[in-house]
Amino acid sequence: MSEQRVVLVTGGGTGIGAATARLLRAHGHQVVISGRRPEPLRQVAKETGALAHPSDAADPQAVRELVDTTMTAYGRLDGLVLNAGTGGGGAVGDTTVEDWEKLMRTNLTGPFLLLRAALPHLLAARGAVVAVASVAALRNSAGNAAYATSKAALLHLCSSLAVDYGPQGLRANTVCPGWVRTEMADQRMTRFAAEAGLAGGAEAAYEEATRLTPARRPGEPQEAAEAIDWLLSPAASYVNGAVLTIDGGLTTVGVGGAAFDHRIEARTPRP
Repeated sequence: MSEQRVVLVTGGGTGIGAATARLLRAHGHQVVISGRRPEPLRQVAKETGALAHPSDAADPQAVRELVDTTMTAYGRLDGLVLNAGTGGGGAVGDTTVEDWEKLMRTNLTGPFLLLRAALPHLLAARGAVVAVASVAALRNSAGNAAYATSKAALLHLCSSLAVDYGPQGLRANTVCPGWVRTEMADQRMTRFAAEAGLAGGAEAAYEEATRLTPARRPGEPQEAAEAIDWLLSPAASYVNGAVLTIDGGLTTVGVGGAAFDHRIEARTPRP
């Protein structure tokens, strides 16, 4: 086993965050998981032995208490996974100021606040940060203005850490998942299935959404967790400021060639 590390994972109760916590604990590391909902955190903590600390990542005082809890419990902080996030659709003209601000508080201001609180400890440990963004940070889609903007900004927030603090030993990288089977993605697929009239529900929606993905399937949280674990580890010691897509090849597909893929089948939206 590699040297034991202490890692703080936000959004650690479900999806990619929970999978990351499980993997890190399986490798013998100490893990603190945080999120707004206590019950999923308790379940992951019971299963893995991680330390659960419910917290609102957009609340400055709550963020300071989260970092203090980590330091009191373990005395150091080697890694930070910025995974807490929320979704929201709409073009610019359809997005209210309130919805915009709520999404930005969770997806961008929250990570900023946590980084400020954790930075002295990460620098002392010559640690690593991994931000969980999205392929939406790299490729936009219709009705996605606020979410795509927040994830693109998160990507650059993370890369600024590499530039500013890399000389002090801090590494900061970003992963950009495509469609991964998480609670948030499942909810989106259920809505998509209803809107498009897909009889197979969420499973049919996943199949439709990944039809042009070279892997021809959505990813699993464990697959994203493996990449995050590697970026946190000494095995990635010379990787800094990188952006790693975990998307089954989705971002390699050119829109202009989609019409020539005859496996695409037209669907009839519900009236």
